[in-house]
Amino acid sequence: MSDSQLSSARLAHNVFFTLKDSSPEAIDCLVAACHQHLNDHPGTVFFAAGTLVSDLDRPVNVRDFHVALHVVFENRAAHDVYQTAERHLQFIAENKDSWAAVKVFDSYVS
Repeated sequence: MSDSQLSSARLAHNVFFTLKDSSPEAIDCLVAACHQHLNDHPGTVFFAAGTLVSDLDRPVNVRDFHVALHVVFENRAAHDVYQTAERHLQFIAENKDSWAAVKVFDSYVS
């Protein structure tokens, strides 16, 4: 993609959280926090947060996470604003101590 195409391309922001506490209560708490703090940001065209599908266990399935966050933004600029938004920073501050690992996959999508 050219620079002009990239500036207008949608950006998919996928985050996979592995928790220190893998109890159903801790997992549900993080999913709820995602819905509270990370939905409805300006420039969001899709938002979802949920859990690992426990019975999909094929050799190609990555299973080292508990909670998945999927946000698609209108463009890179909307993503960049989200990264410094107060609600996003509050989510991190309130939840980071519960994370054993976080993996972020960002990609341009059409």
